[in-house]
Amino acid sequence: MRNKTERLNLIRRIIGEELISSQEELIKRLSEHGVHATQSTLSRDFKEVNISKMPHPDKGYIYVLSEKLGGEIVTNTANLGDAVLDIRFSHNIAVISTKSGYASAVSVIIDARKSKDIIGTVAGDNNIIVILHQEATHEDVLAQIQQLFPTLSYLG
Repeated sequence: MRNKTERLNLIRRIIGEELISSQEELIKRLSEHGVHATQSTLSRDFKEVNISKMPHPDKGYIYVLSEKLGGEIVTNTANLGDAVLDIRFSHNIAVISTKSGYASAVSVIIDARKSKDIIGTVAGDNNIIVILHQEATHEDVLAQIQQLFPTLSYLG
């Protein structure tokens, strides 16, 4: 492989087509294509390509392209629906509780929606802080998030 751009394109292709659950697994796949990379190189590449991890029912966690994640999951949130537990509001902040390890994936889905009512999200392991626009109503935000995750409970 001649340059970084080609390596990044190959990483995108492999992550987009296969269920890769570890950097070691990706290093092996890259090696099969004649690309030798270290874990530190992959970590930098992941940031540049915008790759994140998402829970998977069979493989634990898998790497996904964040652009793909948002578009794919917004139309099929059933994969994560039971992982989203409840939501609470305080002024222009909402806190969404999830099962452990799912907050980041759920946060990506909410951010990908690009709602005019939501400025952004911050995800931990099992909680997401949602910052609302000053003019947003709790009812509107609740309706938008329940549209994505119908089983979400409202705790006030």
